[in-house]
Amino acid sequence: GTMAEDKAVTMVTCTAPVNMAVIKYWGKRDSELILPINSSLSVTLHQDQLKTTTTAAISRDFKEDRLWLNGEEADAGHPRLQACLREGESPPRASVYPGRGQSPPRRRAGVHVASENNFPTAAGLASSAAGYACLVFALARLYGVEGELSEVARQGSGSACRSMFGGFVQWHRGERPDGKDSVAQQVAPETHWPELRVLVLVVSAEKKPVGSTAGMQTSVDTSPLLKHRAEALVPERIACMVRHIRERDFEGFGQLTMRDSNQFHATCLDTFPPIFYLNDVSRRIIALAHLYNAHHGCTKVGCGRPGGRAPPQHRCPPPSPAPLQVAYTFDAGPNAVIFALADTVAEFVEVVRRSFPPAPNGDQFVRGLPVGSASLPEELLSAVVLEPVPGAIRYILHTKVWGPGPGGAGGGDSAWPLVPAVPIPGSVCRAP
Repeated sequence: GTMAEDKAVTMVTCTAPVNMAVIKYWGKRDSELILPINSSLSVTLHQDQLKTTTTAAISRDFKEDRLWLNGEEADAGHPRLQACLREGESPPRASVYPGRGQSPPRRRAGVHVASENNFPTAAGLASSAAGYACLVFALARLYGVEGELSEVARQGSGSACRSMFGGFVQWHRGERPDGKDSVAQQVAPETHWPELRVLVLVVSAEKKPVGSTAGMQTSVDTSPLLKHRAEALVPERIACMVRHIRERDFEGFGQLTMRDSNQFHATCLDTFPPIFYLNDVSRRIIALAHLYNAHHGCTKVGCGRPGGRAPPQHRCPPPSPAPLQVAYTFDAGPNAVIFALADTVAEFVEVVRRSFPPAPNGDQFVRGLPVGSASLPEELLSAVVLEPVPGAIRYILHTKVWGPGPGGAGGGDSAWPLVPAVPIPGSVCRAP
C-alpha cells in the first residue's frame, strides 16, 4: 500500500572525478547562478587516484535534509547544496521521467547525502567540483531525470560542471543572463592523448588560507588585471588551448598551461588586499620545472631568434627549439599539478625526490600509477637539483586523464559502476 511506499528509502550511489583547469576559472558575473566572467578548460583526472563517492537517499521518513562529508556531518542548509537539491528534481530542459507511467518520488521528502573523497578535502584539489558533480548525478538517478546536468552541477560549484565529462572539457562562459548556455562540453575524450600523465605534488593537506569563493569575489571587485584577463586574453587562450589539445602538441599545451597558471596567481596578487595561494615550496617547484626544461633544451619563447624577441602575446607562442618536458599549474592552493608525457615521468619524479628528499620514516612518497626507476646523469643533477629541501613535499600522486564523466555518464545503466554505498550515519538507510 501507500504506507509501505512512503516508508521506503530510495538510494543511489555514484562516483565523480576531480578536474584540473589549465585555463583558469576565477570570478563570477552572477554569484547566484554561478556564471563565470570567462570560459575555462580542464583535464579530468583518473578516478582510481582521485574521486568522490556520494550516496543520496530520499524517504518520506527523513524530516530534513542532512549531509555528511568524509563521515562528519555538515550544514545541509548551504544555499548551493539547496540549489542542487532543488534543481536536481527537475533540471531545466529535462526529459520527462522515463519510468513506465509512474511518477518519481516527489520532494519534499528529505534527502540524506553522504560523500567521501579518496584524497584530502580542501587541499586545493577541487574536491567541491567532484562532490557536486557526484551529487547532481545521484539526484538525477534518484528522480529519474535526464537532461543537461552540467548546468545543474554548475549551481553547486562552478567547476563541478567540468567534472560531468571525462577527457578534456571546456566550460563555456555563455552569454545569457539565465545561464542556460553556461554549460560544459567535451573538447576531446581521454583516449585522444593516451601518453599524457599528471603528477600531483602535495605540498600540504591543510585548508586553504582564503576559500576560493570569497577570494574570487574580492578579485572581481578589486583587480583590474582580472578584468583585462577575462575580456582580452582568455578567449584567445581557450582557442589556442583547444588547438594544442586537438593536435596533441605538448609544447603548446605546456607553455600555455604554465602561463595561464602564473597569470591566475598574478590576478590574486593584484587583488586588494592581495591573496597568496603559492608558498615557498610552490615557487621552488616552479623554478625546478623551468630548470629541468631548460636543461633538456631551450624553452624560452622567441629563443634562438635574433635579439630573442618574443612574439606579440595574442598569438599562440611558436614552438621552442627543444620539446618541453614538464608543465606546472596551481589552483587556489600550494599543491603543484605537473603535466608530462609518459616517458618523462620516471626521470622527473627522481628529480623531485632529490630536490625534496622525503622523510625516511614518512609515508609512501610516490602513490598512484606505478613509476619506473631512473638514474640521473651527473650534469642533470648539478644543473637542476640546487639546494635540496627535505620533507617539503609530502607525496607525489601519479595519475592520468580519465573518462567518461561521473559514474559512467552518457552510457546506459550498464556503464554505471557498482559502487558500495557511503554509509549514512544514523539514518534508516541500509545498502541494498
